[in-house]
Amino acid sequence: MPTPNDTNLVFTADELDLLGRTADSLSAYMGKPVLAEIMDADETGFEWVIFGVPLDIEDQPDDYVVVQIGGPGARLLGSTGGLNVADGDVYECEYLWAIQLSDLEGVRYIKVDQDGDEVAWTDNLAEVLPFVMAEDAMDDDDGNDLDDEDDDDPYDLDDRNEPRTLH
Repeated sequence: MPTPNDTNLVFTADELDLLGRTADSLSAYMGKPVLAEIMDADETGFEWVIFGVPLDIEDQPDDYVVVQIGGPGARLLGSTGGLNVADGDVYECEYLWAIQLSDLEGVRYIKVDQDGDEVAWTDNLAEVLPFVMAEDAMDDDDGNDLDDEDDDDPYDLDDRNEPRTLH
């Protein structure tokens, strides 16, 4: 059994940043707060992150897979979807999914769905996240599209960084 001191089974600073940005992006996409909390390796031998949406007053808990996120010393990631979370606050949340760290060969991340089933295994965190989070996603563009004479469609969205005017 892995020990909590095994640094391989603890999220790196870059992974934590990516997971926090994922929670923030989900909050923006869904139009409601998405909380992400890191669970310590003390009990399981590995860290894992849980994503959830706080239930609204009119939500019926029986309609959701409900988890509690928060509490004293909780390690929440991201900007918490606009909530003002104080230390110790606990939220009843709809469980979205979790990602646990693994020591299996070639598998660092295991995604767990609402039924508790392991649904994805990978060595690349981005493969189990709902959004592509790449700062250099536009680096594929060499910037020479201004001279492209064949590009005369003002509605072409393939080149979004280039301003277009309709004549």
